[in-house]
Amino acid sequence: MFTKEQLKEQIAALGIQPTDTLLIHSSMKAIGEVEGGAHTVLDAFSEYLNEGLMILPTHTWWQINSEYNVFDVVNEPSCVGILTELFRKRPGVVRSWHPTHSVAALGKDAEDYVRGEEQFDTPCPREGCYGKLYDRRAKILFLGCPLTRNTTIHGVEEWNNIPNRLTEGHQLLRIKTPAGELIERPMRRHSAPVPDISQNYDKLEEPLLKRGYAVEGYIGNARSVLVDVVPMTDLTSEFLQRNPDIFLDKSPIPADWY
Repeated sequence: MFTKEQLKEQIAALGIQPTDTLLIHSSMKAIGEVEGGAHTVLDAFSEYLNEGLMILPTHTWWQINSEYNVFDVVNEPSCVGILTELFRKRPGVVRSWHPTHSVAALGKDAEDYVRGEEQFDTPCPREGCYGKLYDRRAKILFLGCPLTRNTTIHGVEEWNNIPNRLTEGHQLLRIKTPAGELIERPMRRHSAPVPDISQNYDKLEEPLLKRGYAVEGYIGNARSVLVDVVPMTDLTSEFLQRNPDIFLDKSPIPADWY
């Protein structure tokens, strides 16, 4: 059974700095038994990142649709894991107002970081929280989960204007703000010529590790990969310029590209 202090030691050993902006995609199951459970995992990260910004996705794309179309910022549960659901309810944590791809943040500049997502009509706008990761030279931790969870790559495809990655039309969604106001937000949704294109994003792991843009280690029992956002984004953009459909199948990225 892992303690909070052991988790902190593993976080440091992976190369995470207390001042980092860190987005965490997570699998609590992969971490194994922790003294105090999931809350101890969140405590370890929030205490370690005491000078930085801790971010977890609190997405609702699974349940929000044209019929169930009101995203309640305060009460709508996250669809991407227990750590994300517990985190969004913690004192001091603020959640962005994106109706399908919200994130929750704690720490330095958290309110500024999440502000303004209700202004945009795509899942991962360059000016939104996923684009701001690039501007902040952030890191992404895949904590016991594969790079198929790499939502930022949806963003990179969007920012590179890759065809057929977003619906042509809009879905009328609404945002219920913490003050109870309803904001109408027509949204485009993710789309692709193949089902669940993100299942092919893990082909990035080898190039990122080979280039030194990612490192691997363990937190608890969870094999974890830590990625630098700026070089990951730039390299992925290069791949997409060579082949806009690079993620439509599982075939490896040609080794001579990296």
